[in-house]
Amino acid sequence: MTGLVVCVVVLAVASVYGVLHRRRSGRVRVRGRDGGKHLGAAELGEGLGQRATLVQFSSAFCAPCRATRRVLTEVAGLVPGVTHVEIDAEDRLELVRALDIIKTPTVLVLDAEGRIVRRATGQPRKADVIAALGEAV
Repeated sequence: MTGLVVCVVVLAVASVYGVLHRRRSGRVRVRGRDGGKHLGAAELGEGLGQRATLVQFSSAFCAPCRATRRVLTEVAGLVPGVTHVEIDAEDRLELVRALDIIKTPTVLVLDAEGRIVRRATGQPRKADVIAALGEAV
């Protein structure tokens, strides 16, 4: 009987964790530690967008990274002055460490000066990215 109770408790805790993790993944939010950090053309390897820049950190084996690439490319095409830059996290480990990138995909929303205004970890929804761009302008 004790084994059954332990099994039920473990399943309940794992289910709650899974639901919470899924709800947080891809949500675009402000992160206190990003305040004041800037990225420029030297770090990105490309120029900044006139209004905003969507910076995606991805890796070769990451399936959600491909879907995120499609979403961000579409948003950059819809919103004038927005640029999408994809960075391979494995090739740019010093930048990954400096920006505290923990998993891929991670998307940073930069304003016109290159200041980080929003961050999403996981695959973001198109509507959330467009809403975050409103704050970057």
